[in-house]
Amino acid sequence: MYFRLPVAAKHTIIYGTSLALLLVLLKWLELRLLLQAASTDAFVGAVALLFTGLGIWLARKLFRPQTTVIDHNNNVPTLDTPAVASFKIPVRSTPPEHYGISARELEVLQHMAAGMSNQQIADTLFVSLSTVKTHASNLFVKLDVKRRTQAVDHARKLGWIN
Repeated sequence: MYFRLPVAAKHTIIYGTSLALLLVLLKWLELRLLLQAASTDAFVGAVALLFTGLGIWLARKLFRPQTTVIDHNNNVPTLDTPAVASFKIPVRSTPPEHYGISARELEVLQHMAAGMSNQQIADTLFVSLSTVKTHASNLFVKLDVKRRTQAVDHARKLGWIN
């Protein structure tokens, strides 16, 4: 027995089949373009990783921290004797103004480095003892240290004093 489809059903099957073939063709083209775009993205990503690695390597080579050599055999310089440089000053030092340190506070710090007591500093600068203590306290806060020796050591590392 032979089964015959109506004309409308034939057109529906032909239309549906052609749409399915068109959809397969579009998906194939989309996949092909996607692979091309992905290969371009992969190439660009590889080049970006290469230059990132090169930049990190170059930065580590160029901006290596400077080492400080301290000679412990020298005596602590006083105001009567010229200061002997017992270390290398770093190439890039941060200015005292960056820390908010005033010129007077820096002067007090230099006298501390010379080994003077608070009273000697007050007599030298013609200020009261409490003023020197205030300057010292402000220095400790600004440099984030707890003692005079730490403040002097920190200032020497920054190249502010000899």
